[in-house]
Amino acid sequence: MVLSSISRAEDKMLFEMRTYQVLPSRLKDYLSIYAEKGKSLQCEVLGHLAGCYMTEVGDLNQVIFIWGFSSFEDRVRRRGALAALPAWQAYVAQVAPLFVRQESRLLMPAAFGEAAPMKDEMRHSRDVG
Repeated sequence: MVLSSISRAEDKMLFEMRTYQVLPSRLKDYLSIYAEKGKSLQCEVLGHLAGCYMTEVGDLNQVIFIWGFSSFEDRVRRRGALAALPAWQAYVAQVAPLFVRQESRLLMPAAFGEAAPMKDEMRHSRDVG
């Protein structure tokens, strides 16, 4: 497996990792509501959804979103635009009671600037097992 450099655009990219701890009995409800009402709004306004994950080990009932932004200012502008939408406000009012907590982390690419492409990592994992 060969490591490839992160492109210049990604080098300056800011990633936000948002973790939602959902009430244990309500995870399916949250995922259903998000798929129906939240996902299209977020993707339209926030743009780059780098990934959406659920935990299987450790703290369970977590949904983790990773969003990419060109800068901190871009993130602030896009998050503000999303928060101003009446449809988003209605969605948040519906899902907020399903959360135990929410956490947001801002991530920057490491200074050494190398990462393994996801497809190669996945292929490597299958080859090992």
